[in-house]
Amino acid sequence: MDSLNSLIDGFGTALTPMNLLWAAIGVLLGTAIGVLPGIGPAMAVALLLPVTYGLDPTGAFIMFAGIYYGAMFGGSTTSILLNTPGESAAVVAAIEGNPMAKSGRGAQALAAAAIGHFAGGMIGTILLVVLAPTVASLAIGIGAPDYFAIMVLAFIAVTSVLGASRIRGIASLLIGLTIGLVGLDQMTGQQRLTFGSLQLADGVDVVIVAVGLFAIGEALWVAAHLRRSTGKPIPVGRPWLGRTDLKRTWKPWLRGPVIGFPFGAIPAGGAEIPTFLSYVTEKRLSKHRDQFGKGAIEGVAGPEAAASASAAGTLVSMLTLGLPTTAVAAVMLAAFQQYGIQPGPLLFEREPELVWGLIASLFVGMVLLLALNLPLAPVWAKLLRIPRPYLYAGILFFAAVGAYAVGGESLDLVILLVIGLIGFGMRRYGLPVLPAVIGVILGPAAEQQLRRALQISDGSVTGLVNTPFSVTVYVIVGLIVAWPLIGRLIGRRRGGRNAAEKSRTVSGG
Repeated sequence: MDSLNSLIDGFGTALTPMNLLWAAIGVLLGTAIGVLPGIGPAMAVALLLPVTYGLDPTGAFIMFAGIYYGAMFGGSTTSILLNTPGESAAVVAAIEGNPMAKSGRGAQALAAAAIGHFAGGMIGTILLVVLAPTVASLAIGIGAPDYFAIMVLAFIAVTSVLGASRIRGIASLLIGLTIGLVGLDQMTGQQRLTFGSLQLADGVDVVIVAVGLFAIGEALWVAAHLRRSTGKPIPVGRPWLGRTDLKRTWKPWLRGPVIGFPFGAIPAGGAEIPTFLSYVTEKRLSKHRDQFGKGAIEGVAGPEAAASASAAGTLVSMLTLGLPTTAVAAVMLAAFQQYGIQPGPLLFEREPELVWGLIASLFVGMVLLLALNLPLAPVWAKLLRIPRPYLYAGILFFAAVGAYAVGGESLDLVILLVIGLIGFGMRRYGLPVLPAVIGVILGPAAEQQLRRALQISDGSVTGLVNTPFSVTVYVIVGLIVAWPLIGRLIGRRRGGRNAAEKSRTVSGG
């Protein structure tokens, strides 16, 4: 009941004319940038983060939420029209959406994606309202050993589910942790990796890291592989769904959030896993299995609803525990820190107007997103005609302006270029970018919690595992680490049994 009353107060904040305007601008900007090829929600949010600096915190985060959801829809638009996913979570939309577009049903695919985002976002945000205060109240009793254990789980989980191998995920994480070490030691005041520069004493700003790794790294990567011919956009007609389409999509729209929300709320890498699980589920339950791979609309509706609900799930752990489980949440956490606000168990008590205004704005943003994107789908298709050289030149310009706006120092531009080159190298060698961003965000906090736990226990390592919660988390970490080995052992045993049965059959025959 308290949550309902707080949500009503939040709607009072979100529905003021100015906040409605910021929500609409956020949705429009997020979709317009997210719809461009190669630009996912993380890059869109990172590029537009400096735009929110002049606003009050509540208005800034309402606009930020609109950018987040708008960019997610934009990523699926490029997947469907050009077979160019803006992010990994939009890959599944391309599997069925692009064949639909090539067969002249791009409008229906876009409509299924838009309504799927709306349904998933609404259901996910309702679950956020119900669960977030409970999680926050339970999290108040969490101590330094528990927080450190949770952060270790986040590190292990995000390096295990992303990239081509765990080693590459760990390498990416180490890059992020190293960047996070730059600056003054919070406890001793000694300089670390500053190379004698006073400007690096405060560390490298997270916004510069995010923009460098995502925007600059991606722009350099595309420039290195740019071809003269650009993809031709596919004409999109009026987006609408017939009765047959609605019969095939309403169940996937409801099943997707059930799969997506839990994966968003835990440190498991965001929407990549639930979108694939949703796709597999819809393929198994569909009466039109023969159409999968050729343009089955269920394969667009379910995964897109799962992705949107997963985005709401990420806000649970980010707002209540201060743990970003996706790159977008990491950039959003950086935005909170820019305003001197630390997400965590006490955020709902210290900043109730901001938090509940933000949550209420999610409902408003989803309605605006649906109202804007259904009729504007042909417009987004025209945006795709921008030549890629001009597109990425613009990205580099806005990235440089945004990085300079953070601190007003020319050194920030040099750091931006260096980190951009690191991002380019990571793409070259197949290292996922998200673990690096998570390392920069959580690395200093994990170090602080580790040292606090050791101080409390007088330097004894047992102080890290002296609570039931931390022990439980480390058991989960152990299972994640050991699971591939267990899977191999099970596979070998099954293979040995099958070989033995075959030899018996042959000898018996």
